[in-house]
Amino acid sequence: MDGQRNGERLHCLVTGASGYIGGRLVPELLRAGHRVRCLARSPDKLRDHPWAQDTETVRGDVTDAASVAEALRGIDVAYYLVHALGTGSGFEETDRRAARIFAEQAHAAGVERIVYLGGLTPKGVPERSLSPHLRSRAEVGRVFLDSPVPATVLRAAVVIGSGSASFEMLRYLTERLPVMVTPSWVHTRTQPIGIRDVLRYLVGSATMPSDVDRAFDIGGPDVLTYREMMRRYAAVAGLRRRLIVPVPVLTPGLSSHWVGLVTPVPAAIARPLTESLRHEVVCREHDIARYVPDSPGRPLPFDEALVLALRKVRDAQVATRWSSAAVPGAPSDPLPTDPDWAGGSLYRDERQLSVDASRASLWKVIEGIGGDNGWYSFPLAWAARGWLDRFVGGVGLRRGRRDAERLRVGDSLDFWRVEEIEPGHLLRLRAEMRLPGLAWLEMCAETDTDGRTRYRQRALFHPRGLLGHAYWWSVSPFHAVVFGGMARNIAQAAATGMSAHGRTRRTGRVRPAKRFRH
Repeated sequence: MDGQRNGERLHCLVTGASGYIGGRLVPELLRAGHRVRCLARSPDKLRDHPWAQDTETVRGDVTDAASVAEALRGIDVAYYLVHALGTGSGFEETDRRAARIFAEQAHAAGVERIVYLGGLTPKGVPERSLSPHLRSRAEVGRVFLDSPVPATVLRAAVVIGSGSASFEMLRYLTERLPVMVTPSWVHTRTQPIGIRDVLRYLVGSATMPSDVDRAFDIGGPDVLTYREMMRRYAAVAGLRRRLIVPVPVLTPGLSSHWVGLVTPVPAAIARPLTESLRHEVVCREHDIARYVPDSPGRPLPFDEALVLALRKVRDAQVATRWSSAAVPGAPSDPLPTDPDWAGGSLYRDERQLSVDASRASLWKVIEGIGGDNGWYSFPLAWAARGWLDRFVGGVGLRRGRRDAERLRVGDSLDFWRVEEIEPGHLLRLRAEMRLPGLAWLEMCAETDTDGRTRYRQRALFHPRGLLGHAYWWSVSPFHAVVFGGMARNIAQAAATGMSAHGRTRRTGRVRPAKRFRH
């Protein structure tokens, strides 16, 4: 199979395009000259990506055979970049069933190759001894290799790239803790790989000969312990040498909560990452180079991958993040049609006021909310709510923003998700914190009948059961402080050009201006 078969571009299907790897693979496939179709449960999440106009998006789910069959119609190469991790105790069965459906429908549609990115497994360790995460990844790879469709199964360990969960975990642990009491897995050897090389191998897999049907180990040139990775990160980032003291008492469960406490990566995602570090994961071959040749300096050494990732973070050019995909178990229901919705109670807190600024200035504040810019109201209350959410297993308030100034549909924003954005007018956020119900926050920049700028804000809550009603009424006395203060301070920020943390929004310099009222 050639990249330009009979002068025609390959037609590629990408599942998981809203996730970290998929969102970066799509533009690489386009640059390679291929046509791309994306399969997504919520196509609107892909709407604002810079490559969206150059691709086709279809709605569907990998567990639904009919939608998979429709998505695979006319496809040459199908990329499988999804997994059910974190959806509950039955995630392995869900992964197994979805992979079988995908393989069966790919065969029926005449797909010429399936490409799957899985996890690198340790040598000589029985599969039953692996973590559920690695065991499921290995089984999905086997499903594809056992199917009639030729498959390329890439197996990687730690992926180093701006916004990856592995990189964020390494970054925050090293930057925040000059002295660390760490689990014993910091002595386990692993073979990290830069995101650029992962994408290079994924794209190159599309044009492998039809008789290639196998798994490949992929990794960078360095084999390191996690302890060495932290020390090398500190050196590359210009930090003082870190003191690392491993202790044997931290189990994977405790380790995941420890990581969740120190980093933005929640325990539900940290656990499979830390469990995967219990065993040595080192590449046993580099046969991928026969089909996707390495150029000089490739694959990237670990330090160079770190330099590139840090540069992207510091230049605010992070294309996708680990939080790009929806949080497992988080609500995904769109805002009910209002006021026609008849699905039960829908509590509201609505506020509006005139703003002594242009509508464009107000929108700049709205779109810049969250992350380092804060939430313009009672920071201690927001921080406490974030800590409470992490305590009960939620994402907390520390996911921050992908971009300091621009948002797009599907972006994570602290413990919210951008559900809708109409540039210059509307930002709607859906809560992904642990709640007894569904919650949204809307912020609008408008012009009233007299031509003045008006700010309108709505907090909405759809309670689930008696606990949901009790929750709303227990927190409603604080809305005047939290939401009322938020509306006033956003209006003030638009008028003064200052963020919630006293920084000018354009330059980031701290101004000696008055503090916002709460």
